[in-house]
Amino acid sequence: MKHLHLLLVALVIAVFIARVLLAQFKPDLLQNKWLKIAPHGLAGLLIISGGVLVVQGGWFDLDFGWIVAKIFALLGFIGLGIVAIKSEGDKRWYAFAGALLVFIYIVKVALTKQAFFFVG
Repeated sequence: MKHLHLLLVALVIAVFIARVLLAQFKPDLLQNKWLKIAPHGLAGLLIISGGVLVVQGGWFDLDFGWIVAKIFALLGFIGLGIVAIKSEGDKRWYAFAGALLVFIYIVKVALTKQAFFFVG
């Protein structure tokens, strides 16, 4: 399950980057129905696989603040991603950079199992 989850993470971030680039350079392509639906399907599978990992790992029994941090960060990633795809100009690129930073935070939290890994 872990490998499936990691594959889905890679696919979600690759599709996100591709969608932002399409929004910038070929916005008409984003009107294709499959380009509207597929990213949500991938994200749904990612969330489901993450939930399965939480249950399999028994992380509800331990300190699970890092999981809550990942969920909130995921919401931030989604919000910034929406802004990055729907906005234009500098706003798009600031949101894109913010979304990538949030993604990096999520990965770091997943690796360290600590929401505040950056604090002493």
